[in-house]
Amino acid sequence: MIRLGSRRSPLALVQARTVAAALRGAGHGVEIVEVVTTGDRDRAAPDKAKWVTELERGLVAGEIDLAVHSAKDVPGELPDGLELVAASVREDPRDVLIGAPSLDALPEGARVGTASLRRAAQLLGSRRDLTIVAARGNVDTRLARLQPGHDEHLDAIVLAAAGLERLGRTPADVVPLEGPVFVAAPGQGTLTIEGRAGDEASAAAARVIHDASNWACLRAERAVARALGADCTSAVGAHCRPVEGGFSLTGYVGAPDGSGWALDAREGDDPEALGALVAERLLRAGGAELLAAAREGIDQSAPIAEQQDHAEDPTS
Repeated sequence: MIRLGSRRSPLALVQARTVAAALRGAGHGVEIVEVVTTGDRDRAAPDKAKWVTELERGLVAGEIDLAVHSAKDVPGELPDGLELVAASVREDPRDVLIGAPSLDALPEGARVGTASLRRAAQLLGSRRDLTIVAARGNVDTRLARLQPGHDEHLDAIVLAAAGLERLGRTPADVVPLEGPVFVAAPGQGTLTIEGRAGDEASAAAARVIHDASNWACLRAERAVARALGADCTSAVGAHCRPVEGGFSLTGYVGAPDGSGWALDAREGDDPEALGALVAERLLRAGGAELLAAAREGIDQSAPIAEQQDHAEDPTS
């Protein structure tokens, strides 16, 4: 019996059930173990590891055999004794705007909801007049804020396309955010499975969902995040895709107030070396200053709409 750990949120459980179905289809017995994480208890907690720490403790303690994560939630560095053992086929990695036919169609000063510093930086990099409002909670909670008359009404929200697809939510006014600054979070659209190093039986079972090409892309994207020291105070994006002869990787670092950003795109055949190269070039292109300004100038406990006046104003 494989004990499969998952957060208790609706989206996390959908993801875990998808993995469990694949494991059962391969002949394995599966029990889903629901775990409440720090992020579930306090969504405003600043540490990126808030979504995975309790699951990782369960792995270390032997209470679960594998943990299912949205790859974008997994910090660049893992605890000793744990490793990522599989990655799924990637679903749509893009962010989507809901509530307006386009970003340009929003009125001046429109209230746009997101809990992501990266998304806020990218939105403001395209429309400095927008008011970015902290929008936390599950997908249905956020969608409800688009309804006229809601006490915390928003003109639009930004969510991950993959999460909507997994939940079967298809609002009529979903519009992908396109353009050079809209680079997805590292691992966005991918499910990854974490296990104990040396537990070959569990790792072998997990590979029933494994996609080798996307695994390589995930390694490249995570290499960018590690080299940049990305965390919840960082507006960092990285997206890799297979191309003939290797991989194409785009990286992004932005100022939280949208005033500046660094972009780079390279191709190569070694995913982790490619990620390190893109990160190095981003740092040289001003990314180091952008990251430092964000860490020094933002109170992560404050709503995003209240943070803009405190953000540094680095050059692009």
